[in-house]
Amino acid sequence: MYYKFSGFTQRLTGVVSSSAYNPQGLRSNIPSEPPTTFFATPTKLVSESNAAVEYMGANKVPDLQRLFQASEEIPVHLKRGVSDRLLYRTTMALTVGGALYCLVALYIAAQPKNK
Repeated sequence: MYYKFSGFTQRLTGVVSSSAYNPQGLRSNIPSEPPTTFFATPTKLVSESNAAVEYMGANKVPDLQRLFQASEEIPVHLKRGVSDRLLYRTTMALTVGGALYCLVALYIAAQPKNK
């Protein structure tokens, strides 16, 4: 007797030998063509544009390299301005608040209960 896991009942069920060797999630056929890539696809067809192919986004790496490699007195994690300062201060406030909360909870847990 052959058994197969039933996805409907979530139990083993008795089956014939041919279906026991073909699990439900696996298919024997292989796709004939590879899947299409969806990243870094041009916005225009090559035949439509006579210049170089334009991609979805501009390359921001050189600008960011210039920004982060400039010799200023600002730390690297704060160089992008107000949003970085806000994220940094929020993170520090949450960290200090969480540490204080843990100390208070530890202090409360260490006190004996009064009867």
